[in-house]
Amino acid sequence: MATKAAQSMDIDIEKKLTHKLNVKADVDSDFNVGLIIGNSGSGKTTLTKQIFGDDCFEFDFDYSKPIIDLFPEDLTYDQRAGILNSVGLSQVVCWLRPMYTLSNGQKFRAEAALKIAMADSSSVVCIDEWTSVVDRTVAKIMSHAIQKAARRYDKRFVLVSCHHDVIDWLQPDWVIDCNDQRYHDRRLQRQPREERIKFDIHEVDKKTWRNFSRYHYLNENLPGGKLYTFGLFHGDKQIGFQCFANYVPGNLKIWHSNRTVIHPDYVGFGLGLKMVTETSKLMNERYGYKIMAKFSSIPMYRSRQKSDCWKLINYGYTSPQMGKIASKNLRTRSLRQKVLWFSYVFQPKESTP
Repeated sequence: MATKAAQSMDIDIEKKLTHKLNVKADVDSDFNVGLIIGNSGSGKTTLTKQIFGDDCFEFDFDYSKPIIDLFPEDLTYDQRAGILNSVGLSQVVCWLRPMYTLSNGQKFRAEAALKIAMADSSSVVCIDEWTSVVDRTVAKIMSHAIQKAARRYDKRFVLVSCHHDVIDWLQPDWVIDCNDQRYHDRRLQRQPREERIKFDIHEVDKKTWRNFSRYHYLNENLPGGKLYTFGLFHGDKQIGFQCFANYVPGNLKIWHSNRTVIHPDYVGFGLGLKMVTETSKLMNERYGYKIMAKFSSIPMYRSRQKSDCWKLINYGYTSPQMGKIASKNLRTRSLRQKVLWFSYVFQPKESTP
């Protein structure tokens, strides 16, 4: 029947069913991020296998285990957490879930994190269909996070995609475009990203917390009493939640930043710190409030340490029987045996990041 169909239109079967792809490319010189791009059927997946091996996309893991337990056994908890945070999978609740329960975007991030952990210095990590099944804004944020992680850990990633909109966000060292069969060496030609993504902050009903509570590391309930609640929006979609509560009886001028959550799909772009800083600035300017923050999130600690808007005033352990303050080398402390907290004050006179 196939022959009859071809003959009915005088089709040359051999020519029509053969796709020739001829590209000269330097994929051996040092790089961190390579991108093979092209429309469906352009030969990008086949080309990737030809260059890096038929098994380059294979990835075996136990679907029943939590993500945090899939890492090589010789990695410490802090090392695993650091890699997961680097790819934008920073919510601990996501680490505790098996791969099959995650969203498409979270699966991409989890796979990238595990491959970073398992790759040696000579390995090339290949991921097919990069961002093909996620929202395009999410795709750009994911791409920004993965390129930072690849360069931070000095790993070699080759991403295969049908979307050109990720190029500026990946900042690849080289690109093979299967559509026009051309190779672009960008190692010395990378340009600053010009595209910007706009986000807005609005006051919201505290009931919107129910859409974000499962991603927070504390309990699902908001603090009692009077609250100020804000949302971070991309267009008309709320992607973040921020709360302020008063913890000091008799002093209504001191409010604490509380329950800062960015939806996991949008993590990896520094939005958490930007949201809490901008809302703290608003609370200070609108009401004259002093803003404090006490938390045990290591990613939030690290981001605040890079900001001039927040000053670390104290830190320690929640476990009273330990009776000692944390080591100054906070980044290397393990959180499995004890919970380390940080206390900050917002500095309104400094410019926001």
